[in-house]
Amino acid sequence: MQTNRREFLKIAAGAAGGAMTGNFNQVHAETGKKVAQTTIPRWRGFNLLDMFTMRSKGDWAEDDFRWLRDFGFDFVRLPCCYRLWIEDGDDYKLNEQMLAKLDRAVELGGKYGQHVSINFHRAPGYSVNGEFTEPHNLWKDAEPLKAFCFHWQMLAKRYKGVSKDKLSFDLVNEPANIGSKMSRADVDRVVRAAVKAIREVSPERLVIADGLSWGRETIPEVADLGIAQSTRAYDPMHISHYGASWVNSNDYPDPVWPGNGWDRKRLEQHYAPWIELARKGVGVHCGEGGAYNRTPHNVVLAWLRDALEILTENGIGFAIWNFRGSFGIMDSGRRDITYEDFHGHKLDRKLLSLLQEFS
Repeated sequence: MQTNRREFLKIAAGAAGGAMTGNFNQVHAETGKKVAQTTIPRWRGFNLLDMFTMRSKGDWAEDDFRWLRDFGFDFVRLPCCYRLWIEDGDDYKLNEQMLAKLDRAVELGGKYGQHVSINFHRAPGYSVNGEFTEPHNLWKDAEPLKAFCFHWQMLAKRYKGVSKDKLSFDLVNEPANIGSKMSRADVDRVVRAAVKAIREVSPERLVIADGLSWGRETIPEVADLGIAQSTRAYDPMHISHYGASWVNSNDYPDPVWPGNGWDRKRLEQHYAPWIELARKGVGVHCGEGGAYNRTPHNVVLAWLRDALEILTENGIGFAIWNFRGSFGIMDSGRRDITYEDFHGHKLDRKLLSLLQEFS
């Protein structure tokens, strides 16, 4: 009897299902090739955005964690703005009430079987979010690096009793491309300093470094640290960010897949450095992915299937950018699909079903 596609992918997932196995001899059932990434689990899930910006309230919806479990997912990434838990602009004056809200997210993840990954979407001295201009440069200046390490060590102390299987630390969201504001040596220095600060308190904690060029490019310089690295499922941008106001999307061609110079082969080439990194024993995860709600739904599904197949066949998990919202499976605001009512929310069943094939 021929095994269906979903069963093949489940077999592949099993190769990367155990935490920190370090077993590099797993074979993918369909391709017959060794699975590249077996160092960390192949977590699958979503980003939850309740502490994402300076305007966020940290009011996590317990239903989100419950529904993720019920839908078959096991991972939540929490992009956080550190300025939410400081007072009076003082990097060292902590707001315990807001930190307690982060505690609640970690607790909800544990309650509903989600691995929680805390990420600084805004760190002292750096953020891709333009709502506020950091007064210093994390990659060049001593003071923001000191504050960066302070905050990570504070969280390491706060969550020291939480198992590494349930909680990881994702250092800083999407370092930019190498240029005048930072060098590869700067990135190496910042990552090493933060990892050292965390491990002084919590040596077993899994630490993740997002790739350079906004998650596209690996950081081989830190491969010796025993940390994981995080890529993205956003390329090509004319599919993932078509019509998005926060990027320069006016010149994007109409999204088709394959087309506009992109196809499955080029996508495989795009991920090849990440797969090679994984084969060397570095844990690899895809911390963000998906497409904005202006891209035609049939294009999203075709492109995302190819991306997820490539990642899954190599033991790499994923987290769609949001659960509820313009990239998500609920309340996404798409105009070209028929939604299913789900507890008062609008559920994109087709997108959910696609993701569940890889969960």
